[in-house]
Amino acid sequence: MKRKIKVIAFDADDTLWVNEPFFQKSESLFCKLLEDFGTPEEISKSLFQTEMDNLELYGYGAKGFTLSMIETALRISENKISPNCINQIMELGKSLLTIPIQLLEGVESTLEKLNGKYKLAVATKGDLLDQQRKLKRSGIQNYFDHIHIMSDKREKDYEDLISDLGITPDEFLMVGNSLKSDIQPVVNIGGYGAYVPFEVVWQHEKIDESIVHPNIFVLKSLSQLEAVIL
Repeated sequence: MKRKIKVIAFDADDTLWVNEPFFQKSESLFCKLLEDFGTPEEISKSLFQTEMDNLELYGYGAKGFTLSMIETALRISENKISPNCINQIMELGKSLLTIPIQLLEGVESTLEKLNGKYKLAVATKGDLLDQQRKLKRSGIQNYFDHIHIMSDKREKDYEDLISDLGITPDEFLMVGNSLKSDIQPVVNIGGYGAYVPFEVVWQHEKIDESIVHPNIFVLKSLSQLEAVIL
C-alpha cells in the first residue's frame, strides 16, 4: 500500500478539528429553550427527524441545522413560539459559524511529516462558505494541495473526486472519523481508509463499528497515521 498511495485525503470536522460537540451543545440549549413543549428527548428526536427530512434540500452544516431548529420549534409549539425565542434559536445557529478552531491531537505534526511525501487533500462535506472559512481560520490550509468540499460522501462522490485527482482508487487513502461517510464508500470502490474515531458522533453517522476490511486501518489518533503510511 505504501508504494501505491499517491494522495491522502482528510475529512475536516472531527478529524482535523473539533466540531460535533459544539452542535450537541447548541442542541442542548435549543431543548432548554423549548422545555415548555416537551422533554429534551422528545425535542431532540423531533429535531433529528426534521434534519433528515431536510437533508436533500439543505445538505449538511450549520445553516441547515439552524433552519431545522426553527422548523422544529414552530411545529412542536404549534406556532406558539415567541419571536424572541426564534431570535435566540437563530443566534444559536450563527454561533456555530464562528466557533473557535481547535485542532485535534497530532494534526499539524502529522501534516508536517507527510508534506512533500504525498499529495494531501481535504475532502469534507458541508456548507461551502462555512467549510472554506473554517479551513482558512485553522492555520493548516497551506499543507494541502487540493481542497474538495462535497455535498455528500457516497461512492459516486469519491469516484468523481478520484477522477478529478487523476489517480486510481488504489492510489487513494481517505482519513476520517466516520466509517459511514469517510471510510466505507472509499474501500467499496477499491481505495484505503484510515479510521480515527472521535469521542462523539452525530446520530446520522452511526453504523456498526465491527466492520473488518483489509483496506481499513483503525487509529487511536491522527499521529498514528505516519506509522501506517511512512
